[in-house]
Amino acid sequence: MAKKIHYHITVDAQAFFLEEQSNPDRDRYVFAYTVQVLNQGNIAAKLLSRHWIITDANGKVEEVRGEGVVGEQPYLRPGEGFRYTSGTILETAVGSMKGSYQMLADDGVTFDADIPPFVLSIPRTLH
Repeated sequence: MAKKIHYHITVDAQAFFLEEQSNPDRDRYVFAYTVQVLNQGNIAAKLLSRHWIITDANGKVEEVRGEGVVGEQPYLRPGEGFRYTSGTILETAVGSMKGSYQMLADDGVTFDADIPPFVLSIPRTLH
């Protein structure tokens, strides 16, 4: 009996404020985020592209689409992960990001790996 194919990519992101690159007087808040992508399925897959939805505290939404992440298209075998750090700039001290990665499995199936929402916030702004 054939083994059932299981596509399962988990994504965890942690954001931090870059005070030295920010200028609150000019509504410039710079954030970095580190993302861990882990293949918990039973088939290898390649990260083809990304889709981010970035929202600031004023409700301004920016969508970012692009090939790969940080110039790479990581190939993840079952149990393997990929970690990277990137950044974004907001006009407010608080915001959020969410999105998805478009993946291509070794069997030719494409699927989305959801990126759960995470908060961008300067220290001591949210409890």
